[in-house]
Amino acid sequence: MNSERFPENRRGVLSRRLFLRATLATGATLLAGRAATFLAASANENASFTIGGDLPVHRLGFGAMRLTGEGIWGWPPDRANARKVLQSAVELGANLIDTADAYGPETDELLIAEALYPYPKGLVIATKGGQIRPGPNQWVPKGEPEYLKQCVDKSLKRLKLDRIDLYQLHRVDPKVPMEDSLGALKEMQSAGKIRHIGLSEVSPEQVQRARKIVPIVTVQNRYNITDRKWDNTLAYCEKEQIGFMPWAPVGGSRGVSSDALEKVAKDHGITIYQLGLAWLLHRSPVMLPIPGTSSLKHLEENMAARKIQFSPEEWKTIDALANTA
Repeated sequence: MNSERFPENRRGVLSRRLFLRATLATGATLLAGRAATFLAASANENASFTIGGDLPVHRLGFGAMRLTGEGIWGWPPDRANARKVLQSAVELGANLIDTADAYGPETDELLIAEALYPYPKGLVIATKGGQIRPGPNQWVPKGEPEYLKQCVDKSLKRLKLDRIDLYQLHRVDPKVPMEDSLGALKEMQSAGKIRHIGLSEVSPEQVQRARKIVPIVTVQNRYNITDRKWDNTLAYCEKEQIGFMPWAPVGGSRGVSSDALEKVAKDHGITIYQLGLAWLLHRSPVMLPIPGTSSLKHLEENMAARKIQFSPEEWKTIDALANTA
């Protein structure tokens, strides 16, 4: 999928792109004679991935969760800035936006529609259902079939969509058989309200079990350069060509803590978060990182990470350091 599918019709896009190009040019100069270089995104091998066989996306997307109030609760303190971040993410090449009805709750989906509707051609909006929010920073799985059907209908309305391209079961509810929860989503898919179905925080065994009920095209588990608990799920996704969407790709609220990796990043004129995102893209061709931020500056830094390349020798060093982080 190329940039022509995202017309430059939003105010400020030219200046931001010029800024990004200047930033990358400066980075290339700083890295002269070193292993890391900045390349055009289109030159990167495996720069895109096709979800479900018919949804091509750029592999570095945008996670909208942080565009809410404190504790992922309520509206953001600066709503205009949040809209601007969403618009800039698309202008900078992210054509996979991830959200959930639990973010806010509800406000995140409403904000996406405010900022981006009518949606640019080729934009994939992935949302989730299956968790309720008693309060800030509180998350409770809820996977009853009738509840999930209501969630799909309400997300369609908030997002102003006739069909959700990717709908993910936010969590497997231990009180509800997975077959019942996914059976409800399968019904909504058959009704034309969902295009593809994904899962979140699941083991390979759970994915296998789910695929007996309905095709699964993505898995969204916590994963980053210093937290690789779900390596086994990633390996399964690679084998089956299922998209792997790591949440907290730069550590979330915990951040990325590694003196050795921090030094590598500093030595190459980049941030540790850019290093972490570049590592994820290097780690697997099915990896679809969705870093989120409410800062335009951080957004531009994140998107620049897809243009960072290291030599094979440098990657070996980074991988070794990541294994001990």
